[in-house]
Amino acid sequence: MKIAITAANGQLGSAIAKATIALLSKENVVALARTPEKAAALGVEVRPGDYNNQGQLEQSLQGIDALLLVSGMDAPDKRIEQHRNVIRAAKNAGVKKIVYTSVQGAEQGTAFSPVIQSNRQTEQDVRESGLDWVIGRNGIYIEPDIEYLENYKKLGVIANCAGDGKCGYTTRSELAHAYASMLSDDKHNGNTYNLHGEALSQYDLAEYFNRAFNTTLRYTPMLVEEYKQERIAELGEFIGTVISGIYDGIRQGEADNPSHFLAATGRQHQAWDDYFSILNKPL
Repeated sequence: MKIAITAANGQLGSAIAKATIALLSKENVVALARTPEKAAALGVEVRPGDYNNQGQLEQSLQGIDALLLVSGMDAPDKRIEQHRNVIRAAKNAGVKKIVYTSVQGAEQGTAFSPVIQSNRQTEQDVRESGLDWVIGRNGIYIEPDIEYLENYKKLGVIANCAGDGKCGYTTRSELAHAYASMLSDDKHNGNTYNLHGEALSQYDLAEYFNRAFNTTLRYTPMLVEEYKQERIAELGEFIGTVISGIYDGIRQGEADNPSHFLAATGRQHQAWDDYFSILNKPL
């Protein structure tokens, strides 16, 4: 069985590639990347994989049995057609199965909803492709919060517009484990899985930080528009708007869903007590 991983030079794509290599072998994994040399460190065959170039993708997918389609990072209207290029190329190249990395979130009413809607369109396109398929709806990565810890410490607070909402957080390594299983085992075909661990509120997150890193953080809720403008000021219009929309969706309860991680992997998602105990060291 030959498996190809798109966006294999990215953080999620490379983690999934490594997990798939560990489960199968290097000979069974092909990395696709828009800039192939950036994926060379994976130690597997690397082929060109530009979502905007269907012809190139068809060549790169020759001899591939199963394909992981990592959701693109472009604007929502552009990514739908980019994903369709990948799906059409897979069909034309004789790929038998597509696994798509989608995401959870509010489908209406937030600044992140256009991204969710574009993902739902690709989910539909994958289901209607005529190929075997599996869809994972990822929870929110917890790693960016860990990486932002020094900023939280300077501020003394975690401040956003999530309010009392709970979020089904996950980690890239846990997602990688799930997708390696979904790619390699046909028992998952035809399923859509929510992939996340125990849902946490921002109050819970602050408490985990305080225990793990000996901080004294507290959570301070913000108004949606206030948080949006703050994020735009720091991150720019597009990313700032998206981030505020994610937390608005958490506020609305759209990130607090049943988890199917056990069904997708055969084990429970890593417990947050275990995750933070591993991180319990100076950064």
